[in-house]
Amino acid sequence: MTTQTRRWLFTVEDYYAMAEAGILSPDDRVELLDGEIIAMAPIGSRHANCVGQLTDALTSLVGQRALVWVQNPVRLDGGSEPQPDVMLVRRRDYSSAHPGPGDVLLLIEVSDTTADVDRGCKLPLYARSGVPEVWIVNLSEGCVEIYAEPAGAGYAASRTVGIDGEVSPAAFADISLPVEQMMPS
Repeated sequence: MTTQTRRWLFTVEDYYAMAEAGILSPDDRVELLDGEIIAMAPIGSRHANCVGQLTDALTSLVGQRALVWVQNPVRLDGGSEPQPDVMLVRRRDYSSAHPGPGDVLLLIEVSDTTADVDRGCKLPLYARSGVPEVWIVNLSEGCVEIYAEPAGAGYAASRTVGIDGEVSPAAFADISLPVEQMMPS
């Protein structure tokens, strides 16, 4: 006898209703990806340090040209609301709705232990939603993976910049960040 497993997929509205009903608490570290509620990895000190360094550097470099959006949600579609580590988003008031893909200028995921999930699960979501540029700061490999030109479930352009290189967001080609500054000592 074979038993079929049934998966329940949730919408963003379901996700928020679960929070309002107390099924999900404010302390739960979860995000909604393709209708599934996924537990987020704990934030280690290397990861936190990198996010802090990126936040500080980007805030200084972009000034008033964009908002630096740190570990806050982005609504990709009706079934996905991830919480990337850092984003540069268009300057506007987001008090009535989270940023959407059209607001994102650069999205950054910091990966210490989650590179496979970031590449295999999140990157296709970002591409399908039209996020123009994604960086995966790969702490284990000591590099930044850059993905641009969304095309279907992937990106038409990708490259990796090593620890001795510098990276510049496509939206702000006049600024650059040394990869070495993002990496733990």
